[in-house]
Amino acid sequence: MKRLSKDRKGFTLVEMVLVIAIIVILASVFMLGIGFYLEAANVAAASVTQHNESVDYVTEEVIGQTPGLQ
Repeated sequence: MKRLSKDRKGFTLVEMVLVIAIIVILASVFMLGIGFYLEAANVAAASVTQHNESVDYVTEEVIGQTPGLQ
């Protein structure tokens, strides 16, 4: 029977699978965090757009001027 040498170089299949599993878990946690911040950014952008449109409407209808043109 062949005896396994302790000084072999390289990684075993189990070690490689374990590293890949850890990377996948970290990537999924990272993507969930990014998704939360993207949703918050979209809500903030929609709020700003709505505010700007309401200011434009009030300026044009009440004052009678087109915003940006004087």
